[in-house]
Amino acid sequence: MNRFSLAVSRGVARVTEAALGPYQTAVIRIGFAATWLLFLLREFPHRQELYGPSGPWGWNLARQLTRDNHAFTALLWSDGQLWFECFYTLAILASAALLLGWRTRTASVLFMVGVLSLQNRSVFIGDGGDNVLHLMSIYLVFTRCGQVWSLDARRAARHEAARARGEHVPADRVGPVLWAVLGAALGVVTLTGRFDNGRLVPVLLWTAWVVLGLWWAVGRRAAWREPRILLDVVTNVLHNGALAVIMAEACLIYATAGWYKIQGSRWQDGTAVYYPLHLDYFSPWPALADLMSSSGTIMMIAAYVTVMAQVAFPFTLFNRRVKNVLLVLMMTEHAVIAVVLGLPFFSLAMIAADAVFLPTSFLRRLGALAERARGRFERRGGRAVPPPRSPEESGAGRVGFTA
Repeated sequence: MNRFSLAVSRGVARVTEAALGPYQTAVIRIGFAATWLLFLLREFPHRQELYGPSGPWGWNLARQLTRDNHAFTALLWSDGQLWFECFYTLAILASAALLLGWRTRTASVLFMVGVLSLQNRSVFIGDGGDNVLHLMSIYLVFTRCGQVWSLDARRAARHEAARARGEHVPADRVGPVLWAVLGAALGVVTLTGRFDNGRLVPVLLWTAWVVLGLWWAVGRRAAWREPRILLDVVTNVLHNGALAVIMAEACLIYATAGWYKIQGSRWQDGTAVYYPLHLDYFSPWPALADLMSSSGTIMMIAAYVTVMAQVAFPFTLFNRRVKNVLLVLMMTEHAVIAVVLGLPFFSLAMIAADAVFLPTSFLRRLGALAERARGRFERRGGRAVPPPRSPEESGAGRVGFTA
């Protein structure tokens, strides 16, 4: 019984004392933000047809649908062209801010609003990657995904170094101003009754705004040590819970896909991969598709390996070496899908979801390589580059206002 109590206490301490997987959450933050940003930029010339008020799926049709399914979308707050252009630009800026890790907490909320609004505006546009991005944009709001590889982490490291030298650190001005502006906008939207579609998102937005304000108020008072510790524990628990949900979501996607494939006759006889290669919609490179499908043996092996890898993936998490091998196989498969079938954003979304299982040691080495490359580039410009620091050294996980 003592051993059991000790194990439970260690588990509770591990969940509450630190935000686990800082590198993994940074990777999925960068991956999903980059996927959505590249999609918005690629579709910028076609944005009117996809999401505009006068597109094929008209504003009135979308309004009727959201009234039935209660899906949240800010694009239906107005049918004006100016509002659409401003919101599309805001979605691009929010994606870029989340990618760079600038004001990560606020950027993650705005990123979620952009993803949900655009996808729910035209529900018949997209593929499986959009569904993954839809869910992950919500989960990212609850994570502390800016602990490493972000502008927030660099700013925290600079402030920590300045305090260690006894220098004065100027008060943050951008965060409170951003919080006040967004609070005013949220108040106007609520008072004018725009939140008539979507039930949970308005509550989430107001909760996030109140929590950010409370975080700032507690961080300003040096004597409020206990409230700061409490907030840190709560955010760590939310972060670790969201990280577990993201991992479970990725496993569920592969497990359901694999078991459904097993029931299909085309997957059973090994011919399922052949057919999408010869559909015009999925054949950006017809010559390459013909070359790959010229061998029936290769098609059969590809079908069977795909099914076995998807079914086995959740079970390989208990063995690190097997998991890493299968992870490389799954990422390679999605890269091939991106090129051969012309589904780059679906593949990028799935690779970003897979990245949550990457080993920390590999991600540290990857970050060190990127840091050295950046250092060589900046030294050529005559700038001094500080050595890379861990999340614990940079103080990125400490309580502070980074709205």
